[in-house]
Amino acid sequence: MDNTLFDLVGAKREACRCVVDYLGTGDPETLFLQFLRGVHGFEDHRNIRDYLEELGAYQPGTFEVCCRTYEDVKLDLVEAYPGVEETLRCLADAGIGLAVATDAESFQARRRLDKTGLIDYFEVVVTPEVSGRRKPEPDSLLYALRRLDTAPAKAVMVGDSLVRDIAPARHLGMVTAFAAYGDWRRNRVADVEVDIVLREFSELPGHVGITDR
Repeated sequence: MDNTLFDLVGAKREACRCVVDYLGTGDPETLFLQFLRGVHGFEDHRNIRDYLEELGAYQPGTFEVCCRTYEDVKLDLVEAYPGVEETLRCLADAGIGLAVATDAESFQARRRLDKTGLIDYFEVVVTPEVSGRRKPEPDSLLYALRRLDTAPAKAVMVGDSLVRDIAPARHLGMVTAFAAYGDWRRNRVADVEVDIVLREFSELPGHVGITDR
C-alpha cells in the first residue's frame, strides 16, 4: 500500500516539516529519522514525543498540536500515483481479485485508502491486527491468499520493499513485482531476486496478460 499505491514517505516528510515550522525550531529530517529508529512503530506518535524531549520542548499541549499537525498534513498530501486507479479498475474489470497487505494499522490503512478513493477496489485489507504479525513474516500474505481463495503460484505480490514484500512472497511461491518507483531507500542493497520490475504501477496489467486496456 504505502509507497506502492501512493507516496507516503513524501507526505510524511512534509508533515515533519510542518511540525518543525509550528515549533519554530529543529530540523525536519531529524524528526523524520526518529520514525526510522525502530524504537517505536513507523507511525507511532511517541517518535514525536521523543523528538520534543530531545529539543527540550515537550509539553502536553505542544505534543497534542504536533501530533494533530503531523496526521492532518500527512493524510492531506496522500494521493494515488498517476495511473494507479485506472490500473486497479482494469485489473478488477478483468476479474482479478485484489487485496492489500500492509503493516499500517487498520485505521491508518483505511483512512489512506478512503482519501485516495482506492478502497472499493480491494476485497480485503490485511493489517497486523488482522493477521497477527508484521512483514516480512508471511502471515498477512497467507491471510490475503486465503481470502482471495487462490494459490500462491497464481498470485502476484506487488511491493516497494525487497526485504519486507518481495522476499516473503518469493518464499511462498508467489510471482513478485517490485515497485521500483516507490523504493525510497535506494541506497540499501538486498540480495533478493524479483520476477518483475515495475517502473510505474500502470505496467502491471501487461505482466498479468491484460493487453486490451
